[in-house]
Amino acid sequence: MNDAYFKRTVDSELHKWAESTRRKPLLLRGARQIGKSSAVRNLGKNFRYYVEVNFDDRQELSKLFEKSISPQEICEQLALFYRTPIIAGETLLFLDEIQMSRAALAKLRYFYEQYPDLHLIAAGSLLEFAIAEMPSFGVGRIRSLFMYPFSFEEFITALGDEMIVAAYRKASPEKPLSEIIHKQLIERLKIFLIIGGMPESVSEYVRTKDLLHSSQILSDIIVSLKSDFSKYKERVPALRIAEVFNSVVRQAEGKFIYERAAESMTNLAVKQALELLVMAGLVYPITHTAANGIPLGAEINPKYKKMILCDTGLFQHILNLDVSQILITDDFQVVNRGALAEIFAGTELLKASSCYDEAQLYCWHREKSQSNAQVDYIIQHNNCVLPIEIKAGTKGAMQSLRIFMEEKKLTKGVRSSLENFSRYDNIDVYPLYAISNLMVKKENLG
Repeated sequence: MNDAYFKRTVDSELHKWAESTRRKPLLLRGARQIGKSSAVRNLGKNFRYYVEVNFDDRQELSKLFEKSISPQEICEQLALFYRTPIIAGETLLFLDEIQMSRAALAKLRYFYEQYPDLHLIAAGSLLEFAIAEMPSFGVGRIRSLFMYPFSFEEFITALGDEMIVAAYRKASPEKPLSEIIHKQLIERLKIFLIIGGMPESVSEYVRTKDLLHSSQILSDIIVSLKSDFSKYKERVPALRIAEVFNSVVRQAEGKFIYERAAESMTNLAVKQALELLVMAGLVYPITHTAANGIPLGAEINPKYKKMILCDTGLFQHILNLDVSQILITDDFQVVNRGALAEIFAGTELLKASSCYDEAQLYCWHREKSQSNAQVDYIIQHNNCVLPIEIKAGTKGAMQSLRIFMEEKKLTKGVRSSLENFSRYDNIDVYPLYAISNLMVKKENLG
């Protein structure tokens, strides 16, 4: 197994936090196996001392946090246990799998109040379930930082090709890439769609360049994630959660229909299982918004939601898609009706959002007799609404996008496909691999 650490976008935010003089305990949040612990350990190399408490392995240490003692006294006892000094300004204290210790989770706020000079980070798998049961948890005293699987940019960086990242970051509809570079990026995108962004799968591919080995890693990850279903909530059977999870994969395009999820379940039971999958970070909802202005969340229709899996690698592996077809075609429509492209686009938009907010995805849909229209993603660009239509290939009409723009009186829209950067009148074209440019380099849109 490769122990190399690959640079993550969140690293710069972790360093800013570490150097800040006004610092709160940091809580890393996100799905299992996305690299939270690795990122903290990498940050720990910058400290004189590093102490990692894993409550999954050392549940007895939870008793320290149950006592009515100060954070300083807790650290003194942890220092003795690990034979490592815990000194404010010199030690990074990492409380991993903190969801296993509700006492430690509740105690985080007191570190901010009574020991603010200490560098303290907490993280855990299935952390959202523990937080949900603590309504007033750490308000104003703890900073959350949200993580996701590897983005396409992080994948390219792991391959050691930062120059090509810089190239598509600078590109725009006014200044497209050369066709040679564009085609190279499309080929790398195909690889990324297959292996996905789970760190273990990325690491295996970077090390071996072997798609088969990376695919085997995905099998292991899927088994591990599904084995967690029994931990989500005692009153929701794991088999029910698994059935709904599989339905999300099958219903990757269009509105999620509760009735299709499981014949034996009520809509309420399906909804309950779905909410747990969203909390676990395995499924991302895309909610309809009227999009008459911002914030986009002000006019949503919670009854219309699409659901996408958190990772293209997991998606294609569960469906057992023909990987060879992904590699040889320039039209993902033939692979799985475009769902792969839509999942990639949605996850990239989330990954490019601020890591300090729990980002949301929005879409737009209109049902009229013989005149249905839908726009895959709606984002906020500065103070404006920006519609994005995802195309799985290099061709396709933009009727829905134009209908939306006319109805909302918008002067600009975006199409994201396998085309190079370009422009059709008031519609900018961004290649799928560069869709995150819309989030990180908004000034290009004017």
